[in-house]
Amino acid sequence: MSISAQIPRNIKKASRSIAYAAWLDNPDAWLGLSTVLEARLEPQQRAALAYAALRSLSEEHAAAVCDAVLPDCTSAPIAPLFGHMDQAEHWTEWAESEALDAYCLASFNAMAGSRQAAFLDFVSRRAAA
Repeated sequence: MSISAQIPRNIKKASRSIAYAAWLDNPDAWLGLSTVLEARLEPQQRAALAYAALRSLSEEHAAAVCDAVLPDCTSAPIAPLFGHMDQAEHWTEWAESEALDAYCLASFNAMAGSRQAAFLDFVSRRAAA
């Protein structure tokens, strides 16, 4: 008797879906995988899978994934998943106003003089509109 014959059908379908997502390797495939896993696996199985996947990553990458999934667990912007502006806009949706002010001022102060001038020109034109 083979072990494969003993694996429940829902688990086989879930594992096949993981393989499809890895093979396609695009955002839609990975995001769709969440739906399949939720339908096919029990919560403790999904938690164990998430734990194993996070353990396979460096601490930096695991933290970035956790922050992307649970953004309220961090107080600062994280490394961009799709782009810096996309990540910054996402972060501003839940950041506290003091954090927004602090990061805005710190970012402005870190800019080169020419970038500061361009930023002020941009903001001035938006305020005038």
